[in-house]
Amino acid sequence: MRALVLEKKGELSLREIALPLDVGPDDVKIAIHTVGVCGSDVHYYTHGAIGSYVVRAPMVLGHEAAGTIVQTGANVSTFKVGDRVCMEPGVPNLSSRATKLGIYNVDPDVSFWATPPVHGVLAPYAVHPAAFTYKLPDNVSFAEGAMVEPFAIGMQAASRARIVPGDVAVVVGCGPIGIMIALAALAGGCSKVLISDFSAPKLKIAAQYAGIMPVNIGEQSLVDAVAAATDNWGADIVFEASGSPKAFADLFDVVRPGGAVVLVGLPVEPVAFNVPAAISKEVRIETVFRYANIFDRALQLIASGKVDLKPLITGTYDFSDSIKAFERAAEGNPQDVKLQILLTGEKG
Repeated sequence: MRALVLEKKGELSLREIALPLDVGPDDVKIAIHTVGVCGSDVHYYTHGAIGSYVVRAPMVLGHEAAGTIVQTGANVSTFKVGDRVCMEPGVPNLSSRATKLGIYNVDPDVSFWATPPVHGVLAPYAVHPAAFTYKLPDNVSFAEGAMVEPFAIGMQAASRARIVPGDVAVVVGCGPIGIMIALAALAGGCSKVLISDFSAPKLKIAAQYAGIMPVNIGEQSLVDAVAAATDNWGADIVFEASGSPKAFADLFDVVRPGGAVVLVGLPVEPVAFNVPAAISKEVRIETVFRYANIFDRALQLIASGKVDLKPLITGTYDFSDSIKAFERAAEGNPQDVKLQILLTGEKG
């Protein structure tokens, strides 16, 4: 099949590549329609690695996807040919201790699309377990279906936060995941969410949503903004979604006594962490790695109309222009949130 292949750091090509397409008894074969360009895809393109995951051989990119079922395995009764679906890209070892504990996202044996050495799905077809495939409601487009994966991270963060209705939250970092977290926090019951960044264009996009208050930290201290919004008490929940080491300096000045800090952004290197400040406020600290048991909830919340992700799609490319899409994503244009690639009409 013709696919978007990361040959090595900094080198992409659209070329033929052999991909496994055998449909097992519990699998479905999907004609891929839409794939989102994720920050991790871009990082593999620009850096060749994320932590211990290193691109050592050509790898197909893409893991935020939606498409149409074209074949079902012998044991599959929940889907039929023609069903529109989105897919959870991480498949764990169902016998692992992590999976049995319900935390399959941290299963060391998980196979995750576009994470070395596993190929992604920027190709015409993919085969996937039916158990990790979800039917799109009629009112959810392919474009929205391909947004379920990043939104599931926001949902996982909101779930880990243990939101109480009326909570005030802060999200540090107004990238795609930061905005997803803010929307999930509002849907989970927060009364308002302050979101901070240096990028005025991204903050403007986030401010389109009722309940989200942008804070440009190039113009105003986040500590001061939160103090003003909470009568000097502090935020009930602080989500760190930037991954910037500098963001950790103020976290415990922003959260209220007894509040929660949820770490979502992934710093490249270890960061300084103010343990005395956390202890003095008895702050609860949670961490997020991908998601587990929440993909279908994210999809249903989108289908309900309570969360509209369409304004976050800031560019759409044909499959033949996939490399241009990645070059644009690598530029880090401040007005961009989510770029998507359409594979409609591509033949294997």
